[in-house]
Amino acid sequence: MGRSGRGGPADLTGRVVLVAGATRGAGRAMAVELGRAGALVYVTGRTTRERVSEVGRPTETIEQTAELVTEAGGTGIAVPTDHLEPAQVKALTERIDREQGRLDVLVNSVWGGDRLIEFNTRLWDLDLDKGLRMFRLGVDTHVITSHYALPLLIRRPGGLVVEVTDGTDAFNRTYRDNLCFDLTKNAPHRIAFGLAAELKEHGGTAVSLTPGFLRSEEMLDTFGVTEETWRDAVAESPHFAVSESPALVARAVTALAADPAKERWSGQSLSSGQLAKVYDFTDMDGSRPDAFGYFEDVVFGGKDASVADYR
Repeated sequence: MGRSGRGGPADLTGRVVLVAGATRGAGRAMAVELGRAGALVYVTGRTTRERVSEVGRPTETIEQTAELVTEAGGTGIAVPTDHLEPAQVKALTERIDREQGRLDVLVNSVWGGDRLIEFNTRLWDLDLDKGLRMFRLGVDTHVITSHYALPLLIRRPGGLVVEVTDGTDAFNRTYRDNLCFDLTKNAPHRIAFGLAAELKEHGGTAVSLTPGFLRSEEMLDTFGVTEETWRDAVAESPHFAVSESPALVARAVTALAADPAKERWSGQSLSSGQLAKVYDFTDMDGSRPDAFGYFEDVVFGGKDASVADYR
């Protein structure tokens, strides 16, 4: 594979995927990349062309994501779903069963809690409502979705569950900003670990997966740049130089889904940079950002190295 493309063309033709939380960011990119590989992808979220969720980003909708999936070569189906509402998730999985009769990949990417983070704030100083809302958005949604989707996924061996989070298990041993955020972003590692044990007898695989320093739409807006001009933000935030586009983690999910030996990863915490090396794919610019290696070695470890050594 060339440095500017994906490693070994993945073929997911005939596979049925649910990307829960596909309105924007990593979830949207994963849905599109899975579609590019030929999958039929159900995309869910709360922001539609008629309704805006509490995140407050009206220009990013699940209908738009579904269209991008189809444009990429797959089949995108948008289903408005609040994953905190069990009845809605139950109806979603019943629809997938009725229309497809199978589910091969479940990507639990629901979040939407960045606006709730109070950085470097002690528990007793936190806005408790915000902290508890993070649990609901980042943990309850994942458990509810798996509860209803897994009976469909285990009908055939080879099913894959991807728990999307922020930070690897090892990286998150460093305290993450505040207790509620720390717990919320560590929970998917334990969910994947537990589901790996439960899925084993059914031939299923469960992993947790994190991007590195993600250039999501919201992050680009925070720095006042675009995907084309993101390097302009490095002067203000030097660590942003090791950032990655959502395509990198999306290619990681696609590589996992297409891997006939993916069960070797079951129960593990994985990162986009790690899997880029294993499966030989790159980001859109041909680089392989290794954000967690950079932070561990250089930022926290004091190693004399440049960002270029981790791209």
